[in-house]
Amino acid sequence: MRLLVVVDYQHDFVDGSLGFAEAVALEKPICDKIRAYRENGDDVVYTMDTHEENYLETQEGRKLPVPHCRRGTPGWQLFGEAGKELAGCRSFEKETFGSAALFSFLQQNLYDSIELVGVVSNICVISNAVLAKTARPEAEILVDARCTASNDARLNEMALKVMAGLQITVIS
Repeated sequence: MRLLVVVDYQHDFVDGSLGFAEAVALEKPICDKIRAYRENGDDVVYTMDTHEENYLETQEGRKLPVPHCRRGTPGWQLFGEAGKELAGCRSFEKETFGSAALFSFLQQNLYDSIELVGVVSNICVISNAVLAKTARPEAEILVDARCTASNDARLNEMALKVMAGLQITVIS
């Protein structure tokens, strides 16, 4: 069985406080991928970066002092058509880069293949890809370079290389 994990494709990372043009351009390829997985009978889940009012008082908030993805705000919501495509799929809210709940879910479900798409490649995508590799070391872990991006092209390329070095299959 295969699983697609859509990482943090939320307004604040696409067209909000931390948004960038490359993230907007991912919408169609991500939607196509979601549809293909669902049509094949495979599972699709997604993560949601989720912060509270005290974000700026957290370690992340002190190092990245840009309020974003505050629970219940428009920026916290899933972006565009991808949000519609993900309706009914299981979600994992997370207050940090990687999702402990997703890790537990992966340990309990015997997927042969786990593919990650979404944003930001050098932060949350790589963090969750490493968690997937740790939870299911014998599963093929994939990241589609056409369906992930960063606001820094150099960091995006570096993240893809690091993931490849961790035996994560980078599709390009």
